[in-house]
Amino acid sequence: METQQRYELLRDVAEPLYRAKIWMQLIGVMLILGGVLTAITVVGIVIAWIPIWGGVVLMQAAGASKRAYQSGDERELRFALGKLKTHFTIFGVLVLLYLLLFVGMTFLGLMGIGNVTLSY
Repeated sequence: METQQRYELLRDVAEPLYRAKIWMQLIGVMLILGGVLTAITVVGIVIAWIPIWGGVVLMQAAGASKRAYQSGDERELRFALGKLKTHFTIFGVLVLLYLLLFVGMTFLGLMGIGNVTLSY
């Protein structure tokens, strides 16, 4: 009976992830496509692998959450949660890089505006 209780408990814990798996898959695909599109640009080719990696990791988390919910396997749930942790770490680094890029380009733009002189 204890095995059945563990199975039901694990399914209860895994259910929110299982129910969100379609969204994880959708965002994973969008990140992969965004990374491919980013790779087309000259500057973007340097950082394009980051969203692609984040998308792949999120797809892995979605698959593991489905397997954990269906089988009641504790290892699959741990794997899914670990992949989510990795995804959020990657996403945090990506956001920081985009912010640094934005601030740098804004600074360069403002420096360019300050050097403009009007002459008639």
